Amino acid sequence: MTEPTEPDRWLGGRLTLRQPPRGAHRAGTDAVLLARLFEPPPGAVICDLGAASGAVGLAYAALHPECRVVLVEKEERLAVLARENAAENGLAERVTVVEADVLAPGARRREAGLLPDMADILVTNPPFFEEGRHRPSPVAGKASAHTFAADGLEAWLRTCADILRPSGQLGLIHRADSLPDCLDAMRKRFGTITVRPIHAAPDRPAIRVLIGAVMGSRGPFSLLPPLVLHDASGRFTAEAEALHRGDLLTP
Repeated sequence: MTEPTEPDRWLGGRLTLRQPPRGAHRAGTDAVLLARLFEPPPGAVICDLGAASGAVGLAYAALHPECRVVLVEKEERLAVLARENAAENGLAERVTVVEADVLAPGARRREAGLLPDMADILVTNPPFFEEGRHRPSPVAGKASAHTFAADGLEAWLRTCADILRPSGQLGLIHRADSLPDCLDAMRKRFGTITVRPIHAAPDRPAIRVLIGAVMGSRGPFSLLPPLVLHDASGRFTAEAEALHRGDLLTP
């Protein structure tokens, strides 16, 4: 059984999303940014790795009706919630939920259904911290969502590379100060890397980086213009508001 929650109207009402109770790990702006990173081609298989209640992957399924989505989550409670969300939004025929530990050995991942070369696009919001390098949340589910074992980011991205097809696209969001660690972990596996800094306000340092990359590519690195979330009054900027509503964006 999952905890009863009031459903959120997400992406301008395009999704009805049930999430864990407040205080636990819940989808927010990070998930929105990741869900709007790619415009997948028709027929693409999109994998949301570490999906929790399914917000990012379900957003791709809702916004791109010709794509199929795989939600990967290791916690049974959240996997059940992801299935419920897929069904309530009429997406169950195109959405598969796989219960698997991203950091498990390869044989165990494959037994669970995480197969090599299974995805054209992989999006992920990995845990942001390593054990011993921050004070974990007292909420068990939130602590698990935010914390790796040592060298966890390297292992997480190794699994990403295993799941992606050659020339497949990787998208991830992370803390801005972890950009060097992300780039180091992606070395030799990914190229054509793009980084977009995310700022909470125009006069503040970046708080997140939104990273795109191509599996097996040797293309050059690009630093993109920043995305500023809030204007001087504290309101969403026009671009941030459009992203949260699920609006189609013009280049």
